[in-house]
Amino acid sequence: MSEVLILSHGDVKRLLRMDDCIELMAEALADLARGRSWQPLRFVVRPPEEQSLMGLMPAHRSSPEPAYGLKTVCIFPGNPARGLDPHQGGVMLFDGETGELRALVDASAVTSIRTAAVSAVATRALARPDSRVLAILGSGVQARAHLEAMATVLSFEQARVWSRTAEHAQAFAAKAAAPFPVEAVESAEAAVSGADVVVTVTSARDPIVERAWLAPGAHVNAVGSSIPSARELDSATIAGASLFVDRRESTVNESGEYLRAVEEEGIGPDHIRAELGEVLVGSADGRRSDDELTLFVSLGLAVEDLAAAEYLHRRARSEGAGSVVPF
Repeated sequence: MSEVLILSHGDVKRLLRMDDCIELMAEALADLARGRSWQPLRFVVRPPEEQSLMGLMPAHRSSPEPAYGLKTVCIFPGNPARGLDPHQGGVMLFDGETGELRALVDASAVTSIRTAAVSAVATRALARPDSRVLAILGSGVQARAHLEAMATVLSFEQARVWSRTAEHAQAFAAKAAAPFPVEAVESAEAAVSGADVVVTVTSARDPIVERAWLAPGAHVNAVGSSIPSARELDSATIAGASLFVDRRESTVNESGEYLRAVEEEGIGPDHIRAELGEVLVGSADGRRSDDELTLFVSLGLAVEDLAAAEYLHRRARSEGAGSVVPF
C-alpha cells in the first residue's frame, strides 16, 4: 500500500519561503527553456452562465528525477468578499517511475507564493538594478505576496499601492510588512507615475494602466489577467514595451493583454522578445537600455506548480511535516 503526503495551506506557507521559492522558480523556468520539462496548454472548464471556472494544469519533468504534476484550481472571483482567496484547489505530485500519487498540496498557498516568486525572477532579470520606487495595483493575496517578493530582489525606498476600493489600499498600506514605507494613493495613475517597477495584480476586466503614465525605463509585471477576456494594461503599453512572457504558446492563446493588442495595435508573435527562461539561460537578450520599457506578462505555468510540489514533498518528508495517509 502506498502513502500520500497531505500538505495544508499552513504547511505550504511555513515550508515554502519566498527567497527559496524565487530560486526554485528560476530553476524551473530555466529547465523549461532547456527542454527538461514539458507542459501542454491548460484545460479550462467554463460552465454556461457561471462566473467561476476550473483549470487543469498538467506538467512533466524529466530531470534530475522524473515526475508528473497536476494542479486543479477553481477560480471564484467573488471569494475576496468572503475573505477567501479566489484560487482554490490542489496540486497532485505523481512518481515519475511508477505513476503513484505521492502528495496532495494546497494550491491556493502554492499559487500565491510561486506567482510572486516568478515576478521576482522577472524583476531581477529585467528591471534596472537601481530601481527605487515600486507601484502595486491591487490589495489582495497576490499584492501581499508580491510586496514580499519585490523587497527580496531589489532595494526599494518606497512603495505606492492602489486599489479600486480605497479602504482596501489603506488597510494594505497600514499592515504592510516591508523594509520601506508603503503609501496608499487615490488613483492608478498616481501609483504608476514615476515608478521604476509596476506590479498589476487585480481582477480588472478592462485596462487600468495607460502607456502615457509609465516612466522611461520602467519594468512592469502584469499578473492579474490570465484569461483572454480580461486585461489590466492598454494595448499601447503592450505594443510599446519590450515584451517577455512565461510561455509563448500560453501567451498567444490565453493572454487578454496580448490578444487585444493584436486586434488594436497589429502586433504579432514576433513582438514577443523572449520567454523568461530563455533570458535566464542566456539564449535571448533581456533589457537592452536604461530607458527601455520592459514588460513581463505572467499567466502561470504548470511546471512552476510541479517544481513547488516536488520541493515541498522533499522538505516535508525530511522535517516530518504534513499528514501521511495510506492510499
